[in-house]
Amino acid sequence: MNAPRAGRILVTDDDAAIRTVVREALRRAGHVVEVAGSLAEQKRAFAHFRPDVLVTDVVLPDGNGLDAVADLRISQPGLPVIVLSAQNTFTTALRANEQGAFDYLPKPFDLGELARTVADALSATPSTGDPIEEQAGEDLPLIGRSSAMQEVYRTIARVVSNDLTVLILGESGTGKELVSRAIHDFGARKDAPFVPVNMAAIPRELIESELFGHERGAFTGAAQRNVGRFEQAQRGTLFLDEIGDMPIEAQTRLLRVLQSGEFTPVGSARAIKADVRIISATHQDLPRLIAEGSFREDLYYRLNVVPVRLPPLRERGGDVALLARYFLDRAAASGLPRKSLDDAAALRLERHVWPGNVRELENLMRRLAALSRDPVIGAALVEQQLAEGQGSVAQLAEAGNLAEAIEHHIARHLASYGNALPPDGLYDRVLAEVERPLLRLVLAAVRGNQLKAAKLLGLNRNTLRKKLTDLGVGPAVRRPE
Repeated sequence: MNAPRAGRILVTDDDAAIRTVVREALRRAGHVVEVAGSLAEQKRAFAHFRPDVLVTDVVLPDGNGLDAVADLRISQPGLPVIVLSAQNTFTTALRANEQGAFDYLPKPFDLGELARTVADALSATPSTGDPIEEQAGEDLPLIGRSSAMQEVYRTIARVVSNDLTVLILGESGTGKELVSRAIHDFGARKDAPFVPVNMAAIPRELIESELFGHERGAFTGAAQRNVGRFEQAQRGTLFLDEIGDMPIEAQTRLLRVLQSGEFTPVGSARAIKADVRIISATHQDLPRLIAEGSFREDLYYRLNVVPVRLPPLRERGGDVALLARYFLDRAAASGLPRKSLDDAAALRLERHVWPGNVRELENLMRRLAALSRDPVIGAALVEQQLAEGQGSVAQLAEAGNLAEAIEHHIARHLASYGNALPPDGLYDRVLAEVERPLLRLVLAAVRGNQLKAAKLLGLNRNTLRKKLTDLGVGPAVRRPE
């Protein structure tokens, strides 16, 4: 294996401490390093020092480092540029990509990662994407400065300028549709339609008609031609949300469309070219569904060209208070009273486990804005509303999200112990909580017939009897006729 190539590196940053630390780290890696504290110093450095890589901050005393990157693309089109910034926002990552930067590293950054990025830049050609129009004063679709979200920003920035198929993975409420809209809105197809489809909300028998459309008379009740979502999204983006809920037969049809680039409406012999970008999303474990035979492996590889993994809110250290204040501002813009958070309230929000993720946080902030009598929201009101929000477990279960409801319940249970550990035997206690209502309901459904209940559950009858005894499940209540 060849050793990394040494190079000439120019580092521009207005912070003398950062210049020193970066210079010494890169020198130890074998590079020749020159430093500059401003754009003017950077320009003078170019006169006598021809760098192989430029490492630059964004905010400099005499201008914007990203604007200088745009000029360098003209004067030195082959120079890889690595952008550093404490303005860790979605737009910063996009602008860095727009200007042709080789990579973007948010501050604070890891020196080892910077050294690896410089080594990669020395052996690679910087990418140049189509320009992305900066939207001044926009209502940013994604908020967060945590390292987990920075990785999301960087991935999005790399895919907006192409048509690669993207699969967004993450728990419910993490913002999967927001990410899909960001990829569309900042990409080349932004002037064409963005068409979202929730696969879990479409009846099984209507999915093909919903996606591909149908001709008049194609089936009973088809009184007129229906334009499907593929056709609605022509030249734009089709977002297939909850793709894991798609029936296997519809998966086969979708795979054919992805392979051929054409779709045919139900009841038609006319193929239509599918000029759409496909972005899909799921909260489910698709490899597990593949192993169970309910999701096609070949379709998974077609959809998973570029995976974007959204972190749950509990893994986004420091983002909760930032998001909370953002949602309070949005609530005020929608007509609710303007409120702010005190430090104790923000700290309490950061400690919450957020099983409902960003969606749960947004709902809470709107509720707090409406209920708080004071202009500043304190920790006591936050604590009260978090406790009252425990009913969301039942809401999740009613919506069919049983796994999320159970996860919500367990997360809340663990959080109640704070930094301490709960008593031993948690697995058996949780299992009993799930099994007890399951056995009661199944027995009720078969009117107390244990033989039928055992068959329905896939259990041996003796095993069922033992479970009923151990869990204290008494005779089933017969359902009314």
